[in-house]
Amino acid sequence: MMTDPIADFLTRIRNAVRVERPFVDMPLSKMKMRLAEVLHREGYVWDSEVIEGEPVSTLRINLKYGPNGEHLIEHIERLSKPGRRVYVGVRELREVRQGTGISVLSTPKGLLSNREARQQSVGGELLCQLW
Repeated sequence: MMTDPIADFLTRIRNAVRVERPFVDMPLSKMKMRLAEVLHREGYVWDSEVIEGEPVSTLRINLKYGPNGEHLIEHIERLSKPGRRVYVGVRELREVRQGTGISVLSTPKGLLSNREARQQSVGGELLCQLW
């Protein structure tokens, strides 16, 4: 049993980007699917798809790189952990790397990036940040 599936999700993406894999596969969950949707909306991945399997379905995320092969995801970090949750209000939301990165929040309106959360005027649990 995995204790922190979000950290596993982020680590799999981090490792795949380092070796410049075109995609990464991981066990499917609703939270991972929503995280992949946020990364897609913000332009860090091409898309994600569900591959049906018998014991467990798989989530495949197609990674995105720049025109010359540069990594779009240079840094990815888990902020709120199972032992220490981090919550922020809408007034406490800050830009990541002067607007070049994003934070992902779990809000009452679903998983949102910090930009989307500011637009919808909602705060929540600060899951991760990347640039």
